[in-house]
Amino acid sequence: MTAPGTRDVRRVAEDALAWVTAHHARFALGEDALAADGRVDGTWKPLGELARVCATVIRRTAPADPLHARAGALLEFAWRQTRDGELFALLQRLEPFATYPLEVYAAFASAGYRHPAYEEAATVVARTRGWRLTEQDPTRRLGVLKAEERCGIHRPGQAPALLPRTWLGGLPEPWTFERAAGYALTHVVFHLTDWGRADGALPPDLAGYLADWLPAWLDTCLDAEMWDLGSELLAVAATLPRRPLDDVVPPDAWQRLRAAQDPSGAIREEGRDDGDGEAADPERYFAHHYHSTLLAAFAAVLTTARPAGAPSGTGTRHGRQGAPA
Repeated sequence: MTAPGTRDVRRVAEDALAWVTAHHARFALGEDALAADGRVDGTWKPLGELARVCATVIRRTAPADPLHARAGALLEFAWRQTRDGELFALLQRLEPFATYPLEVYAAFASAGYRHPAYEEAATVVARTRGWRLTEQDPTRRLGVLKAEERCGIHRPGQAPALLPRTWLGGLPEPWTFERAAGYALTHVVFHLTDWGRADGALPPDLAGYLADWLPAWLDTCLDAEMWDLGSELLAVAATLPRRPLDDVVPPDAWQRLRAAQDPSGAIREEGRDDGDGEAADPERYFAHHYHSTLLAAFAAVLTTARPAGAPSGTGTRHGRQGAPA
């Protein structure tokens, strides 16, 4: 990647995480986080995405990097929102067969934040037929299996059997790519690579297929101002076996994403901002910007990252029922 391109990538990450930091209070869990009719997409989902991205930023940046410190502070904030993991144990009792608590918890576990009592309870439920037979699409099921692995629950051979049933795993005709397929394929890659923390995790046939067709898909998404999906595809490009990124990413891709970034650092999911949206409706503005802004930072850090084999995580953390490592 050229030097100007590298500067654009770095600035996307810096400004995006600055915006997330400035708006971190909106990721806080409200009183409805444990409600039976609570909006998971508005409570646990944003918090889990914050944890996933920050765990990867910490792993893929050096301790002296300001992005590392910023992501670490955000991750600590997110963990405190779960009452050091205690809320996962409460959710386990309230919704024992819901998979989203384990999926969110796994994001923290990947960075060393653990709650042993919750993991023990989740392991018991995961042995039941009811848990194993929960009906989910193959991509989501793959994510659940990978979350289980991060929490010490192992089902040998399950993930490889699921992979061919996903859109990406079937190596479909590239012209069948559309929005839903795009999000499905990016998440298959994220699950297989532990959200960008594991190098060399993609099967060679998938990596080759992606290298062939990502340039066209990326160009199409960026032309359509689909900044959220475009950011996810840029993150996928950064997980491919090391090669010049210019072979996979259109030359001006990062410049286009950078141009779409608001001066505050936020990036809209699609289209362009009207300039005063945050002042008019801060809650709606956050809902339409937080994911694409997080994923832009995620993609930028992966693009400029050091090798995944050089860990720099936070170490093991425990909730109230745990003991210091």
